[in-house]
Amino acid sequence: MSNLTIALAQIKTKLGDVQANLEKHLAYIEQATSQGAQLVCFPELSLTGYVLQDLTSTVAHKATADDPIFKPLLEASHKTDLMVGFVDEDDRHRFYIAAAYLSKGETIHVHHKVYLPTYGMFDEGRFFAWGDHIRAFDTQWGRVGMLICEDFWHASPPYLLWIDGADILLMHSASPSRGLDEHDKMDSSRWVEHINQAYSSLFTNFVVHTNKVGFEDGLNFWGGSTVFDPNGNLIAQSPQFEESLTLATIDLNQLHRTRARLPILRDERTSLVMKEMSRILKMNNEQSSISPHY
Repeated sequence: MSNLTIALAQIKTKLGDVQANLEKHLAYIEQATSQGAQLVCFPELSLTGYVLQDLTSTVAHKATADDPIFKPLLEASHKTDLMVGFVDEDDRHRFYIAAAYLSKGETIHVHHKVYLPTYGMFDEGRFFAWGDHIRAFDTQWGRVGMLICEDFWHASPPYLLWIDGADILLMHSASPSRGLDEHDKMDSSRWVEHINQAYSSLFTNFVVHTNKVGFEDGLNFWGGSTVFDPNGNLIAQSPQFEESLTLATIDLNQLHRTRARLPILRDERTSLVMKEMSRILKMNNEQSSISPHY
């Protein structure tokens, strides 16, 4: 298939009310599939809300068919692929900010957030464990990678997914409103749009980003979800500060056209990166071993 229709389900969530959030997911999925969506992307922690703190352990679920929340989502994934945000609990009872990719009744991949912001207004490191894997995975649309908010504020996770074969980067966030620039545009939205466009251009990839909207615990989430193509062109953008369902059809053949013209992927020297990273890590370890300890 050369075309993929993606729905950006930019929703408000009810903090801690997983059942209500599930019902909203199912309603948006029904609306999106009726409009021809083949993939529906929800924001970070879309099933739970973001400012969970002490609620974290009470809203955790597993992306399995016997889980009461994921069972209807997996059934819905027979109609359209899904990316949903949730709290995942492992066998040792550690909790992760997670994204699940569901397709044809199966969980294809789960990504645990690797970078947990614990600065400024953020306090994720107090309540969540950090993920330690960054992996691309195969879908019926090609190879895909998922990242969560702070993950794509660091250059290495998108780079690793690119090298691991991902041609579509699915990113989602719960990004709150912060600051204004000289054009009365929020610093947070401007920065996210810039880096998403940069990744699409640098990696000649499709970059899909879905952001949360609404208020939680005094934080306002701005929305503004986007899709960029491998040329760095903006394909679709959702409105700011309001719930919406935005559909965008991407032409997967654009990967061929762009990379034939701009063979950045062909010329990437991964062995050089590995060699220099090994040198830097060795140097840092040596410096750390001789540093005085007080």
